[in-house]
Order: sequence, then structure tokens, then C-alpha cells
Amino acid sequence: MPLSTPDLTKFPPRSPRVRLGGFVILPRCLDKGRATIAGKNGEYHYDCPLDQRFLEFAGIDAEALKRELAAGKGDGEILEWITANAKHKRTDVEIAMWSRLAEKRTPSDVESRDFFNGLQKATGPKREDIATWFDLLDLDDYVSFGGKA
Repeated sequence: MPLSTPDLTKFPPRSPRVRLGGFVILPRCLDKGRATIAGKNGEYHYDCPLDQRFLEFAGIDAEALKRELAAGKGDGEILEWITANAKHKRTDVEIAMWSRLAEKRTPSDVESRDFFNGLQKATGPKREDIATWFDLLDLDDYVSFGGKA
């Protein structure tokens, strides 16, 4: 397996906070896509609702991105492909503002809040610092691979 292919049965994908080209979520999406192609995605799902937030913002088709990943392209090459093929040509300021907003997202409806609270209760019931989706994903990744909340 190439070094660029993460094994998500052994460790989590990159945090949704990690940026590539200014985009949050993108490196995590790439990790899940590469792992899915290699059959090493474990419980992680490529093109999940979080990935779709990035894909919709950029105007990129999930299957087209997956084909680029399958071709063995690195992060820099994928970013160049996204820049060239995105339906929505975003400015650096738009990307920065979208990324900041994504980092601060919280559950916006009762069903989402119930899901969020249930997952937090299962992974870190005593944690008082878990407020955003990114906080919860980072906590879940940490606990899922042996960390103590």
C-alpha cells in the first residue's frame, strides 16, 4: 500500500480542521476516499454529509474526485485538479470565511442535536468543551483509537 493511502482501520483520518488550499474538511475527505479505494476505510465513509459540505461548496463531483484519487495523485495534485475543475471558483477570502464557518458549526435541528448529544455521551460524557461538529469528530476519532476522554 502506498504511503499516501491511509489505513483507517488502524488510525483516524486527518482532523476536519486540517486545511488544504485553505479548505477545512478536504484533507479528511481525501483520506477517506483513498482508504475507501484501498478497502481500508473501516467505519469511515467517503462522501458522507461532512464531505458533501466541501464538495457542494467547491462544486466537485464525489465520483470524479474519487477517480482522481484512484489515479494515485497526491494532495497538491488533487488541489490543482479541484482548482481547475470546481464549478464554483472561490476566492481566498470566500474559502477562508467558509472554513471558519464550518469550524464553528453546531447541530442546527433537534434530530442533529440528539445525534450529537448521544455521540458525546458515548465518547466523552464529562467533557464540557465539546460544542462544534469538529470538536465531536476529533473526540470520536481519539476515543475510537484508544484515547481516554
